[in-house]
Amino acid sequence: MIEKLIKDYNQPQKPEVRVRVGRFAGIVGIILNVLLFAVKLVIGLLFGSTSIVADSLNNFSDAGSSVITVAGYSVTGKPADKDHPYGHARMEYLASLFVSIIVMLLGIEMLKTSIEKLVTPTGAERYSTISIVIISSTILVKLFMSLLFRKLGKHIDSATLKASFVDSISDVIATGAVVVGMLLTPITGPLTDGIIGCAISVYIIALGIKLVVDSSNTLLGKAPDAEFIQEINKKIRSYDGVLGIHDLVVHSYGAGRTFVSAHVEVDSERDVIESHDMVDAIEADVLRDMGINLVIHMDPICTTDPETNALRDKISRIIFDVASQYSSPISMHDFRVVKGFCSQTKILFDITISNEMPLTNEKLYHELLTEIKKINPLFVLILTIDRDYFSQRYEDED
Repeated sequence: MIEKLIKDYNQPQKPEVRVRVGRFAGIVGIILNVLLFAVKLVIGLLFGSTSIVADSLNNFSDAGSSVITVAGYSVTGKPADKDHPYGHARMEYLASLFVSIIVMLLGIEMLKTSIEKLVTPTGAERYSTISIVIISSTILVKLFMSLLFRKLGKHIDSATLKASFVDSISDVIATGAVVVGMLLTPITGPLTDGIIGCAISVYIIALGIKLVVDSSNTLLGKAPDAEFIQEINKKIRSYDGVLGIHDLVVHSYGAGRTFVSAHVEVDSERDVIESHDMVDAIEADVLRDMGINLVIHMDPICTTDPETNALRDKISRIIFDVASQYSSPISMHDFRVVKGFCSQTKILFDITISNEMPLTNEKLYHELLTEIKKINPLFVLILTIDRDYFSQRYEDED
């Protein structure tokens, strides 16, 4: 059914298809949420129920959120221009942030109204069977919306639609609580409506805060998912001639606007033209298959010199022992040996560590230097330490 309503639905990697899907979800959200808002508001006002009115306002905020979703995807679909060379895809994140703030503010207003209901309670409301049936039926509408947003959000990997899915599921729970209140209020008294209204409000506020945090983290540039990194690593390593990969950096300018740079180790004795052709092929394939703009820097390494290989193995064991001692992973790359005058030999390599490493970069460098000097006191260590996108170079001048 959806495939017939949205052109080229089965090609979600295309930016224009992503925009169509987002707009479709937003329009459906506007229509259904406005309908739910009107129905609940009328019933809430007729029976003087704070919890139903609060729930109707939540649906109204959802309709406003859908308006922002439609507007956001309209801007997202704009092509790159002089002022925005990487496109406008991050507008989706801004739309998600605006929606989150609206949800949180309305939750605060609902809580205020519910508290007033507790402070100055009125008589216990009695709801007609038809009103209970109507409110209960709205749960099915919200459940349909949540499943739709979940399906479309996964289809185009949309943060905004995934947030809408979570919001819709919360509405199912909130409306369910309202129905319980409608059934219990005639029995348990007038405070029941205010209590349930407070519970719904607090839940909505908590949801709004979570959505604000998630949206803000995306805008600030949160670390890429481990699965995403593993997928890129696996793709690059699948090519013959790739000996290793490191210094992988991801820059996201919104869905479908991902730029990645990586250092790829190749055999230094292989013809440079062949290695360059391989790198070009990897970049082209990653763009075609994954929609990622990849830039690769080649790092030639020696693999046939027995002395270099033996020294690399010794230093690898030193690094492994240090990593085990501090229970923190360390990986080595770009290992090179440069022989100089007076038997002095420069040992150059990079290591990648995480924030789990308790030692400072300086202390880690000196600890490795001490162990390497035990192999040969004339070794000069030139070490680059990479820690979460920050690199620093250290050199022994002795």
